[in-house]
Amino acid sequence: MLPNMPGLGNIQKQMQKMQEDMMRLQDQLDAERLETASGGGMVKVTTSGMGEVLEIKIAPEVVDPNDIEMLQDLIVTAVRDAIKKAQEHHAEKMNQITGGLTSKMPGMFGY
Repeated sequence: MLPNMPGLGNIQKQMQKMQEDMMRLQDQLDAERLETASGGGMVKVTTSGMGEVLEIKIAPEVVDPNDIEMLQDLIVTAVRDAIKKAQEHHAEKMNQITGGLTSKMPGMFGY
């Protein structure tokens, strides 16, 4: 049993509110769409705000059967950039809710 500490109830309320805010944010991030491109827009990747790859669009003119490696490189670059962008967006939004706690204690809030 914890000793009776003044302010403990207030801390619990703040943590509960933060948890509720984080759940709302997760729903918002799931609904958000972020787009990243490589090759001057020839390959576009759309992710959710949580980083889930939702769509890849490839311009027809970049599809060259004689240079498939270039297309593969463009796709890999676009996907990496899209995931990085989503992670940074997610971290920024989480820091707004947690007051920077997530950057000081990575992994504590699920990422």
